[in-house]
Amino acid sequence: MQGHHETRIGPAGWSYTDWEGIVYPSPRSQDFHESTYLAQFFDTVEINTSFYQPVRPRLAEQWISHVSANPRFQFTAKLWQKLTHGTDATEEDARSVRDGFDVLRDAGRLGAVLLQFPFSFHNTAGNLARIQRLAEQFRDYPLVVEVRHSSWNDAGIERVFRSHGLGLCNIDQPVIGRSVRPSGGATSEVGYVRLHGRRYDTWFSDDPEVPRHERYNYLYNVEELRPWAERIKRVAARAKSTFVITNNHYEGKGVVNALDLLHLLGRSKVKVPEPLREHYPRLDKIADEPAQQGMLFRFGANQRS
Repeated sequence: MQGHHETRIGPAGWSYTDWEGIVYPSPRSQDFHESTYLAQFFDTVEINTSFYQPVRPRLAEQWISHVSANPRFQFTAKLWQKLTHGTDATEEDARSVRDGFDVLRDAGRLGAVLLQFPFSFHNTAGNLARIQRLAEQFRDYPLVVEVRHSSWNDAGIERVFRSHGLGLCNIDQPVIGRSVRPSGGATSEVGYVRLHGRRYDTWFSDDPEVPRHERYNYLYNVEELRPWAERIKRVAARAKSTFVITNNHYEGKGVVNALDLLHLLGRSKVKVPEPLREHYPRLDKIADEPAQQGMLFRFGANQRS
């Protein structure tokens, strides 16, 4: 974690209605923005919306402005699912993705682009060829690949990733059947770790009665995170820049665990969002300041000034 090896830790996404009053103060000031708030506590956030549609350049410019107070801050972003999951993506689709990503990259705020594939994406010649095509198409970005099926556990695949400059995403997920198990490797200058939670009962659920957010409704305890802290150190020792993303987002649980990891990875105490500690009192043990009455009001007043 010393020298040129940089590790950034933060949550996946920032726009969740269930974070209101838990992660974010409520009520909010008129000019409140989630990324500005999170950049007080973290040096990265993974952009989720880019998975569903390309980021508009004007929006990217606004995000850059919102995090300007933190010079270390870098976004990571998922590649549009039309390119990773679909078969009909066009050159125009690729250009629309670049329009937003280039703005972030040119400002020095794009740390990694994540090519995320589902469990159903197995190691076949056709699927490997798709990854290689995307690697060539977007080779000017720092690319990381997340695969979830154990058929990708192959030393030959790691060699292919290295030859294309592709980073390997190390994931924590419910290990069911042929799910990828925890790892701590790096195949490029960018190291990447994503923690999804361990909801075994809802991970593969297709029950329409089960809300989608239940897949990510899991709070790691500190003992579950300790092995990951050691893996992150190994990844960071091999990579120039490492990103650790907590995707167990429901009701801010990923924010709690991101703070836990900051604490485990060497900071004696960490800055904690005041609303969050009210809902997760365990954060008192790692907070750099005691809880203060009226802090929510003062934060809102500062935002208005």
